[in-house]
Amino acid sequence: MNFAKQLAKEPLLGTFVKTPHPHIIEVLQYCDLDFLILDAEHSPFDRTSLDLCLMVSNIPTLVRIPDSQPSTILNSLDCGATGILVPHVCSATQAETIVAKCHFGAGGRGYAGSTRAAQYTQKLMQEHLSDSANQTTVVVQIEDIEGVDNVSDIAAVNGVDALFIGQVDLAVAYGESSVNGESVRDASLKIIEVAKSYDKPVGMFVSDAKQIAHWRKLGVSFFGLASEHKMIIDGFKNQRTQVESND
Repeated sequence: MNFAKQLAKEPLLGTFVKTPHPHIIEVLQYCDLDFLILDAEHSPFDRTSLDLCLMVSNIPTLVRIPDSQPSTILNSLDCGATGILVPHVCSATQAETIVAKCHFGAGGRGYAGSTRAAQYTQKLMQEHLSDSANQTTVVVQIEDIEGVDNVSDIAAVNGVDALFIGQVDLAVAYGESSVNGESVRDASLKIIEVAKSYDKPVGMFVSDAKQIAHWRKLGVSFFGLASEHKMIIDGFKNQRTQVESND
């Protein structure tokens, strides 16, 4: 399955996963989501917890990696991630290096046939090489002023499959008090238009599904909706409100 091609089929709905345990992945399989993003940047995922979570996931699963070091990329992909979401991508050179480290070949990802991605030695080398080349999904997150300035060069990099708008960090970078600030909106619209010009899908985080219709009309095709932590909190608070409203 080529998840990168699916990203352009709007709208795809996923969520950020903050709990580094396979049980939450098991539960999320019943939530009618199109994909998951394991948030290894801002949550306490290590190699073992990533491995366990990817082991039980049966829907496309990206890993938002904490850095773009080769070992970090290799760990996620060897464990069977559909692809990676890379934060704070600011230049074409950085994007080119990331793409190279996601794929096998000279200067790229080290090969091992004993991983989950290689079906524990059961997948022939040529098949594994082909699957990796065709199916590994590379999403770069634009969330810095430098990244916005260079977004056209970044989007032009062969092997960058999609762009992801990081509005929260953009708000911080531009000195806005929220993601609704004018600078954040202008930057978001620029990223969307550049993505369109290179025929690449663009995604973003939204805290509430009510925001999706607006951004979908503007060209965003996949959405990371909140997180399981936020859904748990909101769910029980909403239930509490209903109980108290009936008193």
